[in-house]
Amino acid sequence: MSILHNYISKKELKRNMFLKNESRLILSFYKYFCITELKKFRDEIYKKFFQYNILGRVYISNEGINAQISIPIHNYTIFKKFLYQFHPVLNNLRINKTFNINNANAFWLLSVKIKKYIVNDGIKNPLFKFENVGLYIKAEKVNLMLNDKKTIFIDMRNSYEYAIGHFPNAIEIKSKTFREQLKNVIKVMNYAKDKNIVMYCTGGIRCEKATSWMIFNGFKHIYHIEGGIIGYINEAKKKRLPIHFQGSNFVFDNRMSEKISEDIISVCKQCNQPSDNYVNCIFNLCHLLFIQCHNCAVSFKNCCSSECMKHI
Repeated sequence: MSILHNYISKKELKRNMFLKNESRLILSFYKYFCITELKKFRDEIYKKFFQYNILGRVYISNEGINAQISIPIHNYTIFKKFLYQFHPVLNNLRINKTFNINNANAFWLLSVKIKKYIVNDGIKNPLFKFENVGLYIKAEKVNLMLNDKKTIFIDMRNSYEYAIGHFPNAIEIKSKTFREQLKNVIKVMNYAKDKNIVMYCTGGIRCEKATSWMIFNGFKHIYHIEGGIIGYINEAKKKRLPIHFQGSNFVFDNRMSEKISEDIISVCKQCNQPSDNYVNCIFNLCHLLFIQCHNCAVSFKNCCSSECMKHI
């Protein structure tokens, strides 16, 4: 019987990854569709991903699949062929690639988990059916709509993601979780039910569900950026279009962020000087995620406060 889980410690896996120093692509993809035989689906994904030396995290549920992974460059073509043939719905699935290659340290283990939701929306209304979604728009249309003063852009990411980078004049729906944000966005935007609204997130998975929720609540002209921020950047680069995203894009792996423009729109938590460097407080009982510049990292010994410094 094959082992379908990691049997080496995370510490050892991390050390091995840094020693290899191999060129890897960082990818993300998602698809909302009905999966019935969850364990069978999960096991087949795990076996193939393990075979292709894929690292990262994959969530599988009855509502679909959501993955953030890294893969050796030489395995990408065969991986894509497998994914497209694995299930009819996944044929020609959009796969977002990172902006930079050689990011070998983004992930150091493979985790494929069955979840209740691939994105926990917290929606309790039994009448809500996740079917009608907003219209997809690509980079060229995004840039046109950014110049339209009557169009509203809404950032459907958490506040700590918005802090280091976003589109100009995009509205932040203050929140710590996507569940909280879906509740708040209807209240905050109630005045704009007849306006053109463009929603976006990192890779598209959250804003796709959010557009459906907005339409369900009576909003009439809802759009979302195909592939999210990552899709927009890649499309704009491919077509040599101006890139209007300002700052850095927060990512949920060891890198924390990817720089998109030279703008630094956030500040260090401790000295209030410009910085977009996210870290976790080194004191494990705190482990706060916060922005810290290099000078304060030295002064506070990688801690978020003098209080935490006392415990180091």
